[in-house]
Amino acid sequence: MDFKDINFPVYRKYKNNKSYFKIIQADLFEEIQIIGSKKIVKQTKATQYPEMVFIRDLVFNYTEMALEITEEEYLQSKK
Repeated sequence: MDFKDINFPVYRKYKNNKSYFKIIQADLFEEIQIIGSKKIVKQTKATQYPEMVFIRDLVFNYTEMALEITEEEYLQSKK
């Protein structure tokens, strides 16, 4: 499977519920980090190889580290 087969955006969260991800395209994602009662939202454009691999893992090889979630759950985590 390749990125051309994916309907973006794709949503994931870490199993510990501390980070939520919206993969916007093959080289761009948004992350919501929950640290105590604070939420940090940042967008990352993958320009380096480790970032590119991270996005590929979130899309294709995520079952060990993350769960698939809905857009609604992602948006709820922002509140």
